[in-house]
Amino acid sequence: MSKNNNQGIDRRNFLKIFGLGAAATTVALTGCKTKIGTVTQGSPQGEIPTDKMSHHDFPAIVDRPSLLGYGCMRWPMIADPNGGDQEIIDQETVNGLVDFALAHGITYFDTAPMYCRGLSEKATGIALSRHSRDSYYIATKMSNHRLALGGMKGKELLNASVEMYRNSFKSLQTDHIDYYLLHNLGGGSGMDLLMQRFFDNGLLEFLLKEREAGRIRHLGFSFHGDVKVFDYMLSLHNDIKWDFVQIQMNYVDYRHATEGNVRAEYLYGELAQRNIPVVVMEPLLGGRLSNLTDHLNEQLLERYPQQSVASWAFRFAGSFPNVMTVLSGMTYMEHLQDNLRTFSPLNPLNQEEFDLLEETAEELTGFPTVPCTGCKYCMPCPYGIDIPSVFAHYNKCINEGNIVSSAEDNDYRKARRAFLIGYDRSVPKLRQANHCIGCRQCVTDCPQTINIPSELRKIDRYVEKLKRGE
Repeated sequence: MSKNNNQGIDRRNFLKIFGLGAAATTVALTGCKTKIGTVTQGSPQGEIPTDKMSHHDFPAIVDRPSLLGYGCMRWPMIADPNGGDQEIIDQETVNGLVDFALAHGITYFDTAPMYCRGLSEKATGIALSRHSRDSYYIATKMSNHRLALGGMKGKELLNASVEMYRNSFKSLQTDHIDYYLLHNLGGGSGMDLLMQRFFDNGLLEFLLKEREAGRIRHLGFSFHGDVKVFDYMLSLHNDIKWDFVQIQMNYVDYRHATEGNVRAEYLYGELAQRNIPVVVMEPLLGGRLSNLTDHLNEQLLERYPQQSVASWAFRFAGSFPNVMTVLSGMTYMEHLQDNLRTFSPLNPLNQEEFDLLEETAEELTGFPTVPCTGCKYCMPCPYGIDIPSVFAHYNKCINEGNIVSSAEDNDYRKARRAFLIGYDRSVPKLRQANHCIGCRQCVTDCPQTINIPSELRKIDRYVEKLKRGE
């Protein structure tokens, strides 16, 4: 399919075709350290139901996983008690979060070998193995893209990938993976990297045999980047029968995807036409949709004062009938509780609310923020830069109106103070943008295809300008 297909169909026709619009309320429902947003504004209080979690039904998925899924990429971290330089996962807190999630209906847990510097699978396995294996579903991934980008290919890459696959079973303490994904397809060199990772070395054939043997119960892939890769993988569906596909979808990316991404309207539409269940990642766009500008926050909170701004983004993703699970990386208990209230049960958006979020997305895209989702694929930086935190502070200041063009602007002193003091508080000086030398190691790993060195230089120039009082 050509890129022209990315234009999709108009919103109202799309919603009519796939069962949303005015009928949205009749959708079949039954009842790592970075802080990824806040739920204090409009957060509801009171008991959280334990038996009202929403589900979408699919003929080929007998599991009925929870509509809210736990993304295990952002488990809470603490200082190493043995004095090591690197933080470790706070296992006690993870155990508590998992226990609370399971008790309130969350059954889908998504991890990967590379998450939390390679610690996520083990921590997730420890927490989940304390419960009956039939009470949860594990999703993990074949994250061999860094091996391929490092030069591995052929049999060497196959052997290393199979070892990664088998290590996932050990870390997760299981004899089967419920949902296994070919991870991060479409990045790097696109089709060339795809062939190197899965086709030229026979790895896809190996994974298909593992599904046939039952060690993989459902096989799918996660997509970022080059639409040719997405279209090619769907062209194989009649032969392979993908069980599910994971895409980035939120009310901004639905029609206003940043450069390097594909409109989620197109991705979702192609999957829905083939009846392939969808797993949604980045429903909050890296936390940016959990707290907008003051004006936009007020506009949403006016409708539902007792619900958080973030709940609108989750309701958007969960309202599409072909969505199986919406992932959220819930580092803190307040995030988990807020999201549970949203999905227990989900109140799907109506047409007026879809239109309101489209207007919100149009206004948001007028702000020149860096399209970073805080996934940390770019980390660690060999020169110690905390790339996600630099971008998070810059984006926060833009959204709060604390970016100025010159010393002549209104509120210049206030904005200058807010940016510089906040920068030093949120990012240690040795980890700030001025230490970037442009090695570009981070660029190939970024699923948003951000020109990270260029953005860091832009931010550093702005910081120096503020310091000079210009």
